[in-house]
Amino acid sequence: MTRTHAEELLKERFGLPYFYDEQWEAISKLLNGERILLIQRTGFGKSLVFQFAGMLLYGTTVIFTPLIALMREQVNKLQALGLAAAYINSTLTPDEKAVVMQNAEKGTYKLLYIAPERQEDEEWQQVVQRMRLGMVVVDEAHCISTWGHDFRPAYRRIVNVVKQLQKDFPVLACTATATLQVQQDIEHQFDNSRLTVLRGNLSRENFALNVVYCNNQEDKLAGVLNLVKGSQGTGVVYCGTQAETEIYSKWLDFNGIITTNYNAGLDNETRKRIEIDFLNDKYKCVVSTNALGMGMDKPNLRFVIHTQIPTSPLHYYQEIGRAGRDGRATSVFLFYTPADDELPLSFIRNNKPSINNYQRLIDLLKLEPLGLHGIIRKINLKQTAVNVILNDLIDQGIVVKTSKNSKPYYELKYSAPALTTSGFEALREAKLADFEQMKGYLNATVCRMRYLQNYLGDTAVNSCGKCDVDLAKKLTVNASLEELQKIEAFRENYFPVLEVETKTGILIDGVAASWYGVTNVGSMLHHSKYEHGGDFPDYLLRLTLKAFRSQFKNMMFDLVMYVPPTISGDLVKNFAEKISRTLKFELSHGILKTRITEPQKIFESAIGKKDNMKNAFTTEVDVKEKKILLIDDIFDSGSTIKEIAGMLKRRGAELVAPLVIAKTVGGR
Repeated sequence: MTRTHAEELLKERFGLPYFYDEQWEAISKLLNGERILLIQRTGFGKSLVFQFAGMLLYGTTVIFTPLIALMREQVNKLQALGLAAAYINSTLTPDEKAVVMQNAEKGTYKLLYIAPERQEDEEWQQVVQRMRLGMVVVDEAHCISTWGHDFRPAYRRIVNVVKQLQKDFPVLACTATATLQVQQDIEHQFDNSRLTVLRGNLSRENFALNVVYCNNQEDKLAGVLNLVKGSQGTGVVYCGTQAETEIYSKWLDFNGIITTNYNAGLDNETRKRIEIDFLNDKYKCVVSTNALGMGMDKPNLRFVIHTQIPTSPLHYYQEIGRAGRDGRATSVFLFYTPADDELPLSFIRNNKPSINNYQRLIDLLKLEPLGLHGIIRKINLKQTAVNVILNDLIDQGIVVKTSKNSKPYYELKYSAPALTTSGFEALREAKLADFEQMKGYLNATVCRMRYLQNYLGDTAVNSCGKCDVDLAKKLTVNASLEELQKIEAFRENYFPVLEVETKTGILIDGVAASWYGVTNVGSMLHHSKYEHGGDFPDYLLRLTLKAFRSQFKNMMFDLVMYVPPTISGDLVKNFAEKISRTLKFELSHGILKTRITEPQKIFESAIGKKDNMKNAFTTEVDVKEKKILLIDDIFDSGSTIKEIAGMLKRRGAELVAPLVIAKTVGGR
């Protein structure tokens, strides 16, 4: 096919006038049955390359991508263009998935998006063997490499699939973020001799990059507010934790800015609604972890603000890359205080669990095969950590995944090799080196865009002329007295919700007076609980009562009850007495422990916390048809409150509403 003919089709089917030279080069090679690694900046149009080629190739093009938002958005657009497309991921119901599988087997789709982890699905394995494949696309191909910023073991299984295909079968691997080390790793895995690398210019000429230096959290809050208020158009404020997305979103809302927070802790329907509303410009900005933007095509994002330094320039380049895709001027700001190093360094150090935990899991499986929950209960680690260990042990051929009564089980492989840990240490050192490169970006004395390009292997020599370095500006924020007073007013009127409500229980969403560790509330609690500081101070009582009135307003309760202590003595009891006396609700001391429990904080996993509290409470008080206000000091996983609410429901209570002093950031 000639380029002229192809561009006629492009105009007819996609409504676009022409290809970039690099796009056409990639498409023509794919139509010729070649294998390509395409490294191009975000907004270049990598998706168009495989969509156009996939439309012409005989059979179904399968696109492996981890980005659920991208699947949903691109499939909707392709269907609107009259192209048969679908996706398979965790958001589908079993019935919806069955329909897609049946259609895929029939060859109904030209393009089929699928999450890499779905390769383990036995039904998919059977269907794909009966499909007529036209091309395999590996989106976000940096996930193949352990040196990439988002390595996923499931991507290695794609490599194994590709190696089994005939030599003239078209394969496209594409990414916007690959260093030379990552590029070479991908080439090696795909067989260097059969992979053509097309690497483009990674400069974003419309970006103005800036670093804003702050002394503390208050400076950041003031600075972010002023930037958002003064920016044209819509944008994204990136935060390092889920909890911070809520804090910054509420802070902006407190100041009259229409926004919302977005993170992986939200359910699929909520995330989908936010994405649609944001695309339709219903928010000035969305405050998010890096869960937002990956795969979302909103070309008119005019600003990106980071409140937390990322772990590497790769992460940073990818996250800012979602903005300014329409080519218009875009402002980018990274706020930084020296204390910010702690979070990314903890991410890096905890990227792999300790070697001791690998050996503990191996020793467990020497005794018996176990399911995932069985392992978590015995080893006392978070589920994410256990999954990392299992994937590594499977990858090294030490553990195999089997099934027992249709449930996945893990067992030690016969004659398993010894655990190899040198790669873990090398990876940790590489990530620490990447973080030092990110620190280098903060302190750069050359153009910031050129710094990022050079890091990514694009040997740029030109300066952008727009960044703070090129303009010889040093941006700082020092919150004024007026701004500090506004922040204090916000903190005294913003109360985190305890999302514990279910359709079948009597527990309703509760409220906390503050986040633990975000304000001085945490230090006050710690002083009373662990430093013999006496009863919780009256400041905490006043703040908790404000939280109560904000959440429950004029609700009436029949009883105030409290969680019996593990180690805190009468602190919660005395606090509940003050709450009861102030609100003039009857106080009951009737929740009793049936057995000794351990402090919840010693358990890493939600499963362990739940088991620790299971059947641990009772009451001899008549709670039938009673509305109960349940008091505790700190809310973490919610296991304690949920267990007590379940017990009270069995005793006939009508409603339980939790009220606590502080909510931990925890895994958020």
